[in-house]
Amino acid sequence: MATPLTSAIMGAVSSPRLAIALAQCGGLSFIHQNNTVEEQAAMVTAVKRHKAGFRFSDINIKPSATLGEVTILLESAERDVAVVTDDGSPHGTFIGLISTDDFHPRRHNLDDDVASRMRPAADLVTAPPTVSLSEANTLIWDNRLDVLPIVDGTGALQSIVLRRDYELHKQFRNESIDAEKRFRVGAGVNTRDYRERIPALVEAGADLLCIDSSDGFSVWQSETIAYVRERYGDRVRIGAGNVVDGRGFRYLADAGADFVKVGIGGGSICITRDQKGIGRGQASALIDVVEARDAYARETGIYVPLCCDGGLITDSHMAVAFALGADFVMLGRYFARCAESPAPIVRVGGQLFKEYWGEGSNRARNVTRYDHGGGTKLTFEEGVDGYVPYAGSLYDNVDTTIVKLKSTLISCGATTIADFHRDAVLVPVSQQSFLQNTAEIQLRDLQSDTAR
Repeated sequence: MATPLTSAIMGAVSSPRLAIALAQCGGLSFIHQNNTVEEQAAMVTAVKRHKAGFRFSDINIKPSATLGEVTILLESAERDVAVVTDDGSPHGTFIGLISTDDFHPRRHNLDDDVASRMRPAADLVTAPPTVSLSEANTLIWDNRLDVLPIVDGTGALQSIVLRRDYELHKQFRNESIDAEKRFRVGAGVNTRDYRERIPALVEAGADLLCIDSSDGFSVWQSETIAYVRERYGDRVRIGAGNVVDGRGFRYLADAGADFVKVGIGGGSICITRDQKGIGRGQASALIDVVEARDAYARETGIYVPLCCDGGLITDSHMAVAFALGADFVMLGRYFARCAESPAPIVRVGGQLFKEYWGEGSNRARNVTRYDHGGGTKLTFEEGVDGYVPYAGSLYDNVDTTIVKLKSTLISCGATTIADFHRDAVLVPVSQQSFLQNTAEIQLRDLQSDTAR
């Protein structure tokens, strides 16, 4: 990944919309598993289909449908063009295109059929499945197209290429994409229904799996990893966790985990330490696990990447995590604040917030993670339900964070995270050191000054 940021395996955080945005920025999302196998697989599929160079056509309609129906379809999908096929399916016979430029809801009779206003296939530029992406983009620009349908010899639609995908690729040069130019996306799994969930997620195209648990030092995680290795070998990658010491790390590394998550009780909505008395300070946990990770690499020649999960509120916290030895970080609160997260925006006391809840809360009712006695009841919660200040666009937030992290590395004489691991110097500081960063001055209110 170009950007070592991943989104937490949480219903309040990792939706297809956020996964697409984060992949554009070079990071990776893990679609949460607090849903049915079919629902999670559909979310993964939605991300993989969104950007493929040759895109799966997901906005389709029959020629016999009404203009009113296509209006509703385009509005609900927030799109401006639909592909017309004989049966309204993504791979039906290609009939034409209809867009918001072809009719107006207040000028044309919405009971008229789509065929009356669509642009028919005979008048459109199309390309065969043998066309390369470079050739497809040339056709788009030479013919001033927004959409290039890819049609096989029988007339069936195979895929589409969009001009806006070309523009997005030029804008986001560090995208996390696979060999077929589809966005990369991860998915969370549990140790209960993994025999059904993992095959469905692999079939849907998930690039990376991660066992979603607050406590990874368990035989159940070892058995889940063993299942993946027996069925898929090294073709499917799966991470495990969470752990807070070297013993837990070595257990999961020996089991075959492709990466290990570090952190118990450090998240902003996690109350595991309060409720169960287990966990550890995030820095202390990282120091212990990093030492075990490096020792394991020396002994076996196998380097197991570490994910710092929890306890990261500010960009400076992320810098410290990387300095301590983390290879990438997993963020919940950070992304929950963004416009692209699935939680609703609410107004509290005149300010905008995003709803945010933990997977160990009653709101999440994540029984696959916390089943305290069989059935669906959580005897006690390990997470809370609340609000975080709305922070606007993910793109802007990630861009700012990456600029800060790069600046920190440069200040320490490092140009890569590996150099930063090796060269960064960490020292304990007093509470007074933190107070020096928050001098007691009256900050200027620029809006009030402008108003005056």
